[in-house]
Amino acid sequence: MTRRGFLKGAAVAAAAPLGMARSQTPETVRLHAFSKPLQWLGYDDLAEAMAQAGCGGIDLAVRPKGHVEPERVEQDLPRAVEAARKQGLAVRMIVTAIRAADEPLAERTLKTAAQCGVQVYRMGYFAYDHEAGVEGTIERLRPQTAALAALNRRCGITGCYQNHYAWNDTLFGGSVWDVHAVLKGLDPQWIGCQYDVRHAVAEAGGSWGVAMRLIAPYIRSVCLKDFVWAKKKEVWRPDDVFGGEGQVPWGRFLTLMNTLKLEVPASVHCEWPLFTPEEAALPEGERRRIAVAKMKRDVDFFQAQYAKAGVKAG
Repeated sequence: MTRRGFLKGAAVAAAAPLGMARSQTPETVRLHAFSKPLQWLGYDDLAEAMAQAGCGGIDLAVRPKGHVEPERVEQDLPRAVEAARKQGLAVRMIVTAIRAADEPLAERTLKTAAQCGVQVYRMGYFAYDHEAGVEGTIERLRPQTAALAALNRRCGITGCYQNHYAWNDTLFGGSVWDVHAVLKGLDPQWIGCQYDVRHAVAEAGGSWGVAMRLIAPYIRSVCLKDFVWAKKKEVWRPDDVFGGEGQVPWGRFLTLMNTLKLEVPASVHCEWPLFTPEEAALPEGERRRIAVAKMKRDVDFFQAQYAKAGVKAG
């Protein structure tokens, strides 16, 4: 199939879901997995491994040093999506580094992604300007975010800002309240939040559910991963673990998802160490087998959690 033919078919296939792209059908939530842990695999091998792990889709890294380099998005993203579809997988989500509409590759990336059937993309991270202060930073980011929302509308795709545990004093968005303040008043059809419950629990403790209710109208995708607090070099930090082995209250989270009627694409983030030092030294075929088995453990867990909540995830 030619690239033009593929893009035309993908656009037609995506046309119906785009009308409800901000809320998937009640019967099935498409469970993607983030491609970052399998960065060492090519498109065909990546798609096959994801299918073997039980995923329903690939949350593809389309960013510098990702599976698709932004400079080659028009050539390589259709190839990656076609490889996924040959394995029965969707690519409704991608991860980018895009933060502003006027970035040189932003429009090319978003237009190509939308043509390939991608519905939502994760944005790059903002930073606090401590000279301007928190409120000043929010005021500065609002017009920048509004301009990006306008570009998203022209391209037919939704941008999502991920709330993320603050690994330093400048990362914007550890506080879900600040993310909401930037998004407030914008059209959630074109710009919203990729809600990460692991980071929300790590940042807010018991009050994460209150902030989730606040930002719910803007939640357009979710990330799934778990953590425990671990002391490393005399500092307590969140440490990623397999789903169900950490502190995220999955029953409470998915009950709240149901209460808020949020049926959006989900991305499993396998951020725990993929290999032991001994496993990392094995041949690629053995490493791939080990990676698939570990990722399947997480995918199976999250499918079971959705099933308990009365939602089919696949």
